[in-house]
Amino acid sequence: MSRKKVYIADDDPDILEVLTIILEGRGYEVMTSPDGRSLQTLQEFPDLIFLDIRMSGSDGSEICRMLKSRTETASIPVVLISANRNLHEIGESCGADAVIPKPFDIKDIVNAAGKYTMSVK
Repeated sequence: MSRKKVYIADDDPDILEVLTIILEGRGYEVMTSPDGRSLQTLQEFPDLIFLDIRMSGSDGSEICRMLKSRTETASIPVVLISANRNLHEIGESCGADAVIPKPFDIKDIVNAAGKYTMSVK
């Protein structure tokens, strides 16, 4: 059985490092980006995407909206992670599958990864 692939986009290198350590420690293959723009050029799509909303040079909610509008990426679960106080509304408006407020609890990240990669082939 191949490892599930998780893509994380956040412009905070500490958050990328923490999430990578957490998820790799649980057997996931992790790809990271400081802005999420590389999602447009990936040859192989991840099983799950964690996106920050406000990143340098890009907007996670716009990336989510774009992913959910394309046939080839619409079924990939997207979880927004942000300190934005309108996180739930933003998540709903862009089609995110879930939202996790910052500061986050590690168990929320692990639970989301398990939930959204469990049903992926």
